[in-house]
Amino acid sequence: MKYFILKEIINYLNKNAQNIKLIKRIDINTIIIEFNNSNKIYFDLSKGNSLVYKKNGDTQSKRDFNAPFDVVLQKRFTNSKIENIELYNDDKIINIKVTSSSSYKKLTSILQLEFTGKYTNIIILDENRTILEALRHIDEDSSSRVVKVGIKLDEIPKQSFVPKIEKIENIEEFLYEVYEEIEKKNLSNYKKQKISQLTKKLKKLQNTYKGLPKKEELEDESNSLYEKANLILANLHQIKPYQKVLKVFDYSGNEVEIELNHLVAASTFSNELFKKAKRAKHKANNIKIEKDNLEEKIEFLKRMIKNIEDSNSIDDIEFLYPKKQKNQAKVKKAQNYESFFFSGYKIMLGTSERENIYLLENSKASDFWFHLKDAPSCHVIVQNSKKTIPENVIEKAAALCAKFSTDHSGNYLVDYTQRRNVKIQNGANVLYNPYTTIGVRI
Repeated sequence: MKYFILKEIINYLNKNAQNIKLIKRIDINTIIIEFNNSNKIYFDLSKGNSLVYKKNGDTQSKRDFNAPFDVVLQKRFTNSKIENIELYNDDKIINIKVTSSSSYKKLTSILQLEFTGKYTNIIILDENRTILEALRHIDEDSSSRVVKVGIKLDEIPKQSFVPKIEKIENIEEFLYEVYEEIEKKNLSNYKKQKISQLTKKLKKLQNTYKGLPKKEELEDESNSLYEKANLILANLHQIKPYQKVLKVFDYSGNEVEIELNHLVAASTFSNELFKKAKRAKHKANNIKIEKDNLEEKIEFLKRMIKNIEDSNSIDDIEFLYPKKQKNQAKVKKAQNYESFFFSGYKIMLGTSERENIYLLENSKASDFWFHLKDAPSCHVIVQNSKKTIPENVIEKAAALCAKFSTDHSGNYLVDYTQRRNVKIQNGANVLYNPYTTIGVRI
């Protein structure tokens, strides 16, 4: 981050920030600070690519961060009063000095944001500049400048060059533009990555679907095996030990040859054929269910790809198809619905009549139910234990309902109500009242 940009940010904060309402980590190297009332600024202290930016809408945390650094960060700075904001030591280091009241005394804390390449870090200090916590701990073996809890922080060696100064007309607009540039740069690549992953899954399912045998073929196979098994049983008295072929007349009067397994008794081989015939018949009876399940999965993946193609932000893509954590255990999917997570709420989507029925039958009275108004639609359930859910969760669930119920962009009306108000009539057909209607654009 360039010196003159940080200087403009300091000037902006000195005019517009008197307290910190909220502070937390939302990604490995990124924190959000909400100054005063809803003035949110993001500080990304990634090494080699540190940034400060603003954005419209909220960014959902990648996961819950509760390391000692996060605990101290929130304890010392949430609902604190800002005493001073400066570029420390006239370097690329933002110092935010605050005071906050604990249950027994007034605490003074310093948030040091270092945009200095090699030393890029977030360090929490007390009034004596003793380290309370840090985003990155650095020991003696890694650097001459040690960053450890309980020691006084050494100064960063001062650079001798004269920083270039440029004028920024509107720093707030500039910070929004920084985010837009990041988003534009990353969005295209992120879309390609996700669509490539989903396309591989889609092709695999399509190949499986194409490879499924036809019901008629399985029924013919079953009937043929049953007939062979019966003919062997009917002619056991003719079959000699180690005989390889049985020549007999079938039930239509035609002479046929049946290959035998000369290593086992004819009666045992006949039982094996009966078992194979039974399996083929069972598969024939269930092949439609298997085909229907594959068709549902294929249709869902096609809609998922389309919705990712239409996404306007990485956050939207992350919501639809989140990245697996490195240490996340591989768990085979055993749920009768698709699930999504937003602002701490689990949102469940039924992509077929079978899944919609499951959601209706297994949701709680306090959960919220969503459906397109006066049109066929998937069912969406938001797990909930209270009387209401946040407006942004309602909007997200309604948009999800519309996106996976239609293939066309446009404006849609979505009805929603608590599950207790939804009466099942037949299958996934329901009556509901009272309800609220929300408009969404997809």
